[in-house]
Formats: sequence, structure tokens, C-alpha cells
Amino acid sequence: MKLSEKINAHGGSRPFYTFEFFPPRTNQGFENLVARISRLATLDPLAISVTWGAGGSTKDRSLELAGITQSHPYSLATMLHLTCTNMQEGLIDDVLESVKDRGIQNILALRGDPPRGKEEWIPSDPRFTHAIDLVRYIRSVPEYSSHFCIGVAGYPDGHPDSPLSEDAEIDNLKAKVDAGADFIITQLFYDVDQFLRWVKKVRAKGITVPIIPGIMPVQTYATFARLTKLCGTKVPKKLEDELTPLKHDDRLVKDYGVNYAIEMIRKIHSDGDIQGFHFCTLNLEKSVQRVLEGLQWTGAVNEVSNKLIADIPAPLTENSQGTEFLITPSSAANNATSGLVSFSKTKTKNEMGKGEVNDAASWDDFPNGRFGDFKSPAFGNQDPWGGSGMTRTDIHPQWANPKSSEDLTRMFMSYLESKITTTPFSDGALCPESVTILPQLKKLTQRGWWTVGSQPAVDGISSADETFGWGPRSGWVFQKAFVEFFCDGKDADAIEAYIAEKGQGWVHYFMANGKGDFRGNVAGDGRNAVTWGIFPGSEILQSTIIERESFITWKEEAFSIWKSWASFYRPASPERQLLDEVAKERWLVSIIHHDYKNADALWTFLFDSELGF
Repeated sequence: MKLSEKINAHGGSRPFYTFEFFPPRTNQGFENLVARISRLATLDPLAISVTWGAGGSTKDRSLELAGITQSHPYSLATMLHLTCTNMQEGLIDDVLESVKDRGIQNILALRGDPPRGKEEWIPSDPRFTHAIDLVRYIRSVPEYSSHFCIGVAGYPDGHPDSPLSEDAEIDNLKAKVDAGADFIITQLFYDVDQFLRWVKKVRAKGITVPIIPGIMPVQTYATFARLTKLCGTKVPKKLEDELTPLKHDDRLVKDYGVNYAIEMIRKIHSDGDIQGFHFCTLNLEKSVQRVLEGLQWTGAVNEVSNKLIADIPAPLTENSQGTEFLITPSSAANNATSGLVSFSKTKTKNEMGKGEVNDAASWDDFPNGRFGDFKSPAFGNQDPWGGSGMTRTDIHPQWANPKSSEDLTRMFMSYLESKITTTPFSDGALCPESVTILPQLKKLTQRGWWTVGSQPAVDGISSADETFGWGPRSGWVFQKAFVEFFCDGKDADAIEAYIAEKGQGWVHYFMANGKGDFRGNVAGDGRNAVTWGIFPGSEILQSTIIERESFITWKEEAFSIWKSWASFYRPASPERQLLDEVAKERWLVSIIHHDYKNADALWTFLFDSELGF
């Protein structure tokens, strides 16, 4: 059924709502997302939408997911996002035919973003350079025009890539509606007053189709900061002032995000114009469910609160921990059968794994990891639209236009020395946890091993600790030391040989290059838990697990960052040649030492060696 028809037919005492999902990167994640959508379907959304990766990068998975949710037994009215970006000529026709054959009647027409590593938006099919071209084309073909309901995007905070004034952008929006769009879904926003002012200006232009605001509850501070920057979202000072003090406490951030979303929706709905809301779920379910319950729109009345578990467990001892915590090379390496994987593209722990519960229904309790369990539907949710995650405006002047490996070493050293606050792999300044191993990180970087992820060993520190704590403030947290860095092929060979000779089962590694070569000493589907927590009334939470599939996914992300950075320089420039060479020849290496009771174990192993330190 067309969404416009469902909106017109919608009745009852509450507004309608829709849910947005993106195709997961892994088969396990895809299967588990279908189960998650099935659970969320019990909340009675008017429709769901499926995103489309830049350049059609998720074409097959997007079509498959949309086809599944549209068909029996799910029978959910499904909307497929469709972009013009870098689409091969003829592909849009193929997609529209495929969508029509699947019985899908709703399209969200977008221009889209460049795929990873592309310098700029390229209209590969000359018929489609803007979303309005897609709208006009669908309306010009009789079998498409009668079949499809078309939505378009609105930008209450302005389009991040547009130099146009707000009035000019609204004129463009009206042109899309006049071309045949049936409804508008907005980009995410957090300033309700600005949104309501924008709606009045849109209506004053004569645009009468439904406007559906995009609501993205704050899940983690890192995700909030990254996506608001990516989307050019204006953050109200009140929101920033209230959220910043909570940013290291995953549960408080999540609770705050739920309450803020509820307040936004109530204020918007009370204004009278808006009758429905579009939830950007990031493939997570709990926050959306809690928001709807807090609004009492689901039939359930659950109190939304910031309560934390108050029981404080007794300090752990060798005897109270049990045999599973007695460390031997085999038990330390293999005491990870489930949980979460996190590979941070930053050197800061606050961008890394901070504990999702291992049970499939509650994977998103603490989704502060860069990815998440590779079985989780939210795995790899840092940029669900498939963009590069980097823009020209991200280029920091103190990155100094590197022309040699020595220049890159100086840049990474400047970051460690706090002379600059970002690198292409670090969105913010070095966190306090990384400062505790700063001499070791500097030593690696001086060696030409550019560190992009790390953590020190921790043995039973309070989860309330300001530096190492995470999760509920009533437990104890543990960490194995690990480090990730880029090095050249010769050093990668030496590291592999040294670990094979001297590791004695205590040291595991993964390494890969941009060409697709992979090495590691973790057997089969083995997974290394490197961060875990013990909390009252809960199973052990393994918040960071390093295993092959997630490492390879992070490797693809990491090398795409080099390629994106390179693309901002002209092809013949020394900077472009250097960064392209790094993307082709360097190896990303991850090394884990399992003796978490010895804070110096990893560093002693690396530095008391023949590796050139």
C-alpha cells in the first residue's frame, strides 16, 4: 500500500510513525535484523524504510531486505531509499523494475552522497543529477507513475553540501513536490524551535504534502557527535551542555537520548501541523521502543528513568573470581565465546567498545563500540548511508599536507603530544586512558608504526572509575592490552615471525593490507575478549571482542580513510601519491596480549625484542 494512502487512512488518538533500517554488513547481522524488525513490527509502525548505500553499494542487500519485509509473513509497507549518486547508467531503471516486481510501492528519492574514496559527487547517468530528476522520471513513465508513492528529503538545518540560502533550498523542495513528490521526510535535527520555524516557512511556500520529521534518539555520545557533524545538524546549546557531562557513561547517555526524543516529539506534535514521525533506528531497537512507551503510544506504560543499579558488589579476589578467571595462555585466549567486537578508528577509548549485552534481544544496551558484535544488526553503523565519513572541511591545517612517511610520523606524533587534536583516524583529543600508555604509544609511532587504536591492561577496577569505567556504576571492569597500528610490509613480516617464535600462546594478532592479504594466528572463528565487566544481576558483559570478521571489516574502513584523504589532493601531487601508496602498501596490525594482570606484558613483549626498538 502507498504510504500517502496509509497516512490519509490513519486514525486513532496517536500520531503514526515509521522506522528506518540499513542493510547489515554480515550475513549473521542480516538474519538477526530480520528478527529485530519482526519484534519492532509489534509496535505497529505505519511503514518501514530501507537505506541505499552510496553509488548503489548496498543494492543487492537493500533490495533483498526490502523484499523480505514487504512480503508475507511480515507484510510491512516498505519504502526503499534510492539515490542518483555515482549510479551506473541504466541501473536506476533496473532497480525500479526490481522494486516494482517485489510489490514495493514507496520510494524515497535522494541525490545521495559520494561513496568511499570518491572525490566528489559524479552524475554517472546524465539523466539524474538531482533528486528532482528521479522524481520527474518516475512520474514520466506511466507504469511507474501509477505504481509508486514518492518521498523526498527536507533539511530543517540546511543541506550540509549546499551553499544556497534557506529560502532557495525551500524553493528547491517545492520544485520536488511540484514534480510529483507525495511527502517529505526530514534530515535528523535536535533544535525543535528551528524545525517548527522551518515548517512554517515551508507551508508559506505553498507546500501542503505531509512533513515527517526524522528523529534519531541519541544512542552514544560518539555516534551523536559523528552523525551531527556528517549531516550538518545544529546542536542546541542546552543539549550540548546537558549531554557533554554524561558522555562517558553509556547508560546515562542512552537514557538522556530517550527523554530528549520524547520531549522533542511532544513539543512538535503539540504544534498541530505534524501528524507522524520517522525514527532513524541505526538498527537498534531499545531506544525507539522506550521512546514510544514513554509517549504511551504502544499500549504499554513504562516509566523512562535514569535509575542505575544501586547494589555494590564486594571487591573481587582470586578466590571469588572462580576458575574462569585464572589465567593461562589457553584460558586467557579462549575465554570469549560471545559478545561484542570493537575496532576504533581512533586512538581514544571513548570511541571504542563499551559493552553491549551478549543476548541478541539486547545487543544495543551499551552500543559505544565502533562496530558491535558482527552478528548484531547494528554492526558497522558508523555511517549507515555508505559515505566516506570524511569531507574536505575535515582536513586539519596542522596535518601539514604530508609528502613523505616522515611527515605522517610527525603528524601522528603531534597528535600524541597534543599539538593537534585530530587525525584522519581520531575525531577528538587523546583520552585519559590512552594517556596512561602515552610513552609506549610514542615509542611505537617514532618507530614508524602509526597507532590508531589501543588500550592498557586493567585488572578489576570499579566501573565508576573516571578513566577506565563503563556501564552501570556498580561493577568491576577488566581489560587486556592491545594495540593497532599501520606499518610497512617488512615490519609486518618481522612481527609475524617474532610472535610465532616468542608468543607462547599469550599473544594473538591480526594483520591485513589494502590489497586484501590477511594473516593471523587465531584459529578458525576464534574470538578474543579484551574488555569485559561484571555487574550485579547481569551476565558477564564482554564489551570488546576482537575476531577475524570484524577486523577485516574495520580494515576496509581504515584503508578507505587513507583513500578518502588522498582524494582531496590533485592526482599528480606528492600528497596524493604518498597517501595512495600508503593505502596500497601499508599493513594494519592488531596485537593482543592476554595477561591482563600484568600491565606491562604487551609492552615488554614488544620492546624487549629484535623488532628495532
